[in-house]
Amino acid sequence: MTVERIFDELGHFKRFQACLYFAAVFQATACGIHYLASVFLVETPNFVCGVPGNVTDVLYGNITGSSLEEILPVIGSGSGPLVVRTAEGEQWELSRCRCALRTNPEDFTYEFSGNKTVKECSGNFVYDHTEVHQSIVTDWDLVCDKEWLAKLCQPTFMLGVLIGALVFGDIADRVGRVKILMLTSLCQFGLGVFVAFSLNYYLFVVLRFLLAMVSSGYLVVVFVYVTEFTGIKVRTWTSMHVHAAFAVGIMVVALIGYLVRVWWIYQIILSICTSPYLLFCWKFPETPFYLMAKGRYKETQALLDTIARCNGLECRLKAEELLEPERKENGKALLQQEVEERPSQPEKKLSILDLFGSWRMAGRTCTVWAIWFVGSLGYYVFSLGSVNLGGNQYVNLFLAGAVEIPSYLVGCFAMDRIGRKKTCAPALLLAGVACMLIIVVPADIQALAIALSMIGKFAVAIAFGLIYLYTCELYPTIIRSLAVGSGSMMCRVGSVVAPFCVYLADVWLYLPQLIVGILAFIIGVLTLLLPETLGKPLTTTLKEAESLGRDPGKKSSSLSDRNAEDGMELKQSETKA
Repeated sequence: MTVERIFDELGHFKRFQACLYFAAVFQATACGIHYLASVFLVETPNFVCGVPGNVTDVLYGNITGSSLEEILPVIGSGSGPLVVRTAEGEQWELSRCRCALRTNPEDFTYEFSGNKTVKECSGNFVYDHTEVHQSIVTDWDLVCDKEWLAKLCQPTFMLGVLIGALVFGDIADRVGRVKILMLTSLCQFGLGVFVAFSLNYYLFVVLRFLLAMVSSGYLVVVFVYVTEFTGIKVRTWTSMHVHAAFAVGIMVVALIGYLVRVWWIYQIILSICTSPYLLFCWKFPETPFYLMAKGRYKETQALLDTIARCNGLECRLKAEELLEPERKENGKALLQQEVEERPSQPEKKLSILDLFGSWRMAGRTCTVWAIWFVGSLGYYVFSLGSVNLGGNQYVNLFLAGAVEIPSYLVGCFAMDRIGRKKTCAPALLLAGVACMLIIVVPADIQALAIALSMIGKFAVAIAFGLIYLYTCELYPTIIRSLAVGSGSMMCRVGSVVAPFCVYLADVWLYLPQLIVGILAFIIGVLTLLLPETLGKPLTTTLKEAESLGRDPGKKSSSLSDRNAEDGMELKQSETKA
């Protein structure tokens, strides 16, 4: 585009762009914070049924104590019941969701062979507060028959992410990028604080859903914003490292979660982490691409002068110069199209079906969608599930964020040197192999299982980071936005499915990683069938896109065959006329 001349004249990534970039990316850490905050918000500590009356003695096997709070930290999540005696002389056997009253016990022993009256817990629970001082689970008793409510928090958040991406992405194209960045960042701060003062579970879920929408909206629009303010020479790096800011947000969650064990204080601190952004975001300028597209040339000229002054350059570029050559070229293109494509009027409207226009394109689309899906699924399974791997859950989550930063560096170097396909496919295969190796790890070697899981997260992050650019290069101009948009929808589907996959850890600790590993390996093999796009110009027509990856000889022969067929059809039509 002609607007790209701005960066040739005024710099691809000089002082002005750098200040804007790091400021905008700073707020992107809030997105990572809110996406993963639920890991500790809905944490369930060890608990048992409470009993009526005051407990005077507690037995668990050979362990004795005088209160439930004293015994719970010692036994952990043991399988056997706790036996307690009350001040009234009653003896109860307590498990997580049931309690049994012993009938006419003679002695206070752990084993009892007499009759018992079993009943369900009626909202009276005792929690182990040594690790989790206060969470929404302990505040609102989201255990036993209400456990599904706690598990629904993250899927509803991810549903908000999906809707927010659709809503704010469209609005940003209508009203501008800066207004959406300001609105969503302000709402992130406000809603984040309001969540901490939720009076009940349902208000908490609604506020988190709205918070998900604005967080997703910011993340979608900030990608566009930094892309439209940086030149093509650095655009791969700048777009990839927005993901790195998200990873920093994950590390912040781990750090604050370790230091603060009361959920509403934890939520407030997380929400104000990026509040300094609100002090200067209202000074952000609109992007030159958007201003030119809307015909706001005076504002464009003022922006060009500001960029030049900040970068220490003299602005010789005029906004009108960015438009006039474009008009001429568009006029020529339209004239040539009118001559070449007279029989094809009116122009065909494109739809999602055009992504499946041929067997070759259908296979490509299915593979690309699968990469989007498994990239998102793997990313969130590794992040959300890191606290279930054993060992220190705070260290595990911190590592899950930390391994992303080198993955983006490696991804940027590799995709520009060995190619997109040769980076994406090995990354997915590595993730698959690392995750499937977890099966053979002995249960007592937790460190090795955690290391393999982190290798899987490292590899999936590479594939997830480059699929944005790879999708753009695999499809022609006329359906490129449609391809990226549909791929992004598959990404959101993966993020909604991910929490449910994480809950499979209740069946087997490493089952979520195994599922991601198998899918990643299969899709990695399919990725090898995609064409390489490194060093190739962006395609403009479906025929050009379909010919990607074919041998030049085959391409030229197929082109001559098509020309011959077109000539025969033209002769037949002239004969009929």
